[in-house]
Amino acid sequence: MSRWLQLALLVSLLGLGACSLAPLSGTPVSTPSGANHPRFAPPPGAQSHWDAGLGVYVLDGARHLYYRERTYYRWNAGWSWASSPQGSWQPTDSSGVPPGLHRRYAQ
Repeated sequence: MSRWLQLALLVSLLGLGACSLAPLSGTPVSTPSGANHPRFAPPPGAQSHWDAGLGVYVLDGARHLYYRERTYYRWNAGWSWASSPQGSWQPTDSSGVPPGLHRRYAQ
C-alpha cells in the first residue's frame, strides 16, 4: 500500500472516529430553539427544546407532545406513542414513556 493511501486512510479513520465519538464526548446537539442535549437528536422538522427534568424534547407550540429517540409521546388523560406527530397513536402505560416524563403527570 502506498504511503499516500495509508495517510489518506488514517485521516479518514480519524475523521470518522471524531464524528462518531463527538456526541458521546459531550458535543451538544442543537435544536432550533438553542437547547442542547449530548445524546438525543431533536425531532425532525419541528421547533423544540430539551427539558432535562423530563428527559425529552418538548415540541414548541404543541400541548402535551414530546419526543425522544424516534418516538413521540402524547398525554391525553393517559399515554400514547407514535413514530410521527400525526399518529397513528398507540396506547401505552407509564412503563412505555421516559421516567421523567411519567413523573410529570403522575398523580
